Amino acid sequence: MTTMSETTFEKQILERLGSMERSIHRIFEYIEDSKLSAEERQLLQESIKHEREGKLISHKDLKKKLGL
Repeated sequence: MTTMSETTFEKQILERLGSMERSIHRIFEYIEDSKLSAEERQLLQESIKHEREGKLISHKDLKKKLGL
């Protein structure tokens, strides 16, 4: 059984996530509307896909891997 404070907290989280989703959508619209070449758009989409799939490595981890 959830308490009133848990329900309120869940609502706050959902509202915040919705707000973040709208912000991300606006950012993507801006990027799409900017003056990217077709190749740059494709690379951006690939990067987004790789990020979603967990295939990216952080700058710090890459430097460590390369011994820098």
